Amino acid sequence: MRNAINAARQKAAAAPVAAGAANAALDPSLRTLVIELADLGAVRFGNFTLASGIQSPIYIDLRLLVSRPQLLARAAEAYAAQLVDAPCDRIAGVPYAALPIGAAVAIAADKPLIYPRKEVKEHGLGKLIEGVWSPGDRVAIIEDLITSGGSTIATAETLRAAGLVVEHALVLIDREQGGAAKLAQAGITAHAVFTLTQILDILVEAGRLDAAKRQEVLTFLGKSQ
Repeated sequence: MRNAINAARQKAAAAPVAAGAANAALDPSLRTLVIELADLGAVRFGNFTLASGIQSPIYIDLRLLVSRPQLLARAAEAYAAQLVDAPCDRIAGVPYAALPIGAAVAIAADKPLIYPRKEVKEHGLGKLIEGVWSPGDRVAIIEDLITSGGSTIATAETLRAAGLVVEHALVLIDREQGGAAKLAQAGITAHAVFTLTQILDILVEAGRLDAAKRQEVLTFLGKSQ
């Protein structure tokens, strides 16, 4: 899978392509991954209230991956393939949703995992960052998805305050709501296995989503088509 993902990404980088062509270039294993995420209930359509209070026609819950180990492993391989463009000494999972994903990526990529705590331990060593690391290490952040980019930036700030170098963040899905641009402003390059538009197109092609709902989500994202 990793070689196929890298080949598709290199082809996409060589020249701009339309959305339909970009989806056609995706390896079949990635298309299957999207369909299985929908079947798992990790991608749902309806009317949902997000943490920000915004009403959304789509809800993505990648926490469910822990209940499907084989699917989690395949998602981790897709993450690991992106590391070719995100050189690092170790990876860091964002608490709490991305920690199981980070552990799976660490195994798939054979990269050491660290993670910042949401709260400082008041016992033992009182660590703020768990795992083995040294100041100056390059760390790629592992997150489940990008929406506003806020949690990823907060994680980067914690890691940077400890002397770690953070220049890349890897996610499974970019919701295309400005998060990648905000990460860029913070000096972090975002790498997404899928954009939300690709997710929608694949589900329409697979008969899991109708065109009207796809357009509703695209309108929510501020896209014309």
